[in-house]
Amino acid sequence: MKITITGGAGFIGSNLCEYFLSKGHEVVCLDDFSTGHHYNIEPLMSNNNFTILESDIRNLDDCKQAVEGADYVLHQAALGSVPRSLKDPVTTNEVNITGFLNMLVAARDAGVKRFIYAASSSTYGDSEALPKVEEVIGNPLSPYAITKYVNELYAGIFSKTYGLETIGLRYFNVFGRKQDPYGAYAAVIPKFVIQLMNHESPVINGDGNYSRDFTYIDNVIQMNELAMFTSNPEAINTVYNTAYGDCTTLNDLVKYIKEYLTAFDAAIAQVPVIYGPQRQGDIPHSLASIDKAKRLLGYQPNYSMEEGLKEAIDWYWKNLKK
Repeated sequence: MKITITGGAGFIGSNLCEYFLSKGHEVVCLDDFSTGHHYNIEPLMSNNNFTILESDIRNLDDCKQAVEGADYVLHQAALGSVPRSLKDPVTTNEVNITGFLNMLVAARDAGVKRFIYAASSSTYGDSEALPKVEEVIGNPLSPYAITKYVNELYAGIFSKTYGLETIGLRYFNVFGRKQDPYGAYAAVIPKFVIQLMNHESPVINGDGNYSRDFTYIDNVIQMNELAMFTSNPEAINTVYNTAYGDCTTLNDLVKYIKEYLTAFDAAIAQVPVIYGPQRQGDIPHSLASIDKAKRLLGYQPNYSMEEGLKEAIDWYWKNLKK
């Protein structure tokens, strides 16, 4: 198959590129490298089935070039981060909504078989119900959350109006190899891992009792593959929680990270944790029901949070230890 992966130089996108190339597929990676990195895809450049387009999804012509002849689109390109969207809602909107619409139009016009896109658990907003069930959402709490919900609405319209098959995957706090630990908007796991590796104190926002459904990258790859190749008509033109189906507090997360890192450096056990103010736009708890994905896609996550965290820490130590 020919697969177009937008945001293919980013954390999730580059893992998807690597995986589908290993399965013998042809992969076109579109990325503007605003948040992605050349080093994520450098090992793939020698593969004759891999093409890189340094392009911007805000440009419709770039999107059309990227999907020409594609069987599937895996749309990962977006400006993530709730704090970033609060600081710059305009750019977040341009990339996440205008760029998303451009990709839908390009995919429709190119006649792709299916459009699978990265949705977000932020869509649940202020809904306090746990676990999170796909059909029950609340009001968005950030510009980023609004953009990801609008993506779902647009995908639904394109399915109904134009017959474009779409599947949205609501990612829950994905982590793993190649996730960037640096920068102002680094995700919590790689940021904490690098800080502790350097004997620096991680800063937890709030009292550490907020919890998340941390989801290892290989579970996300599995969900993308299942969404691509499912032949169940009931399984398409809908959205799925993409998670492990368990939650971990930030306090427990740091405990696990310190425990696994001390296998490499015993001094890390003595690094203290700092507690700071609660972050604006954060929800207290996030826990996914994965029953729908199990029932309609046959999803069975292969990695628990702890198993994935051990793999991720091993990767960071081998690749990023100074």
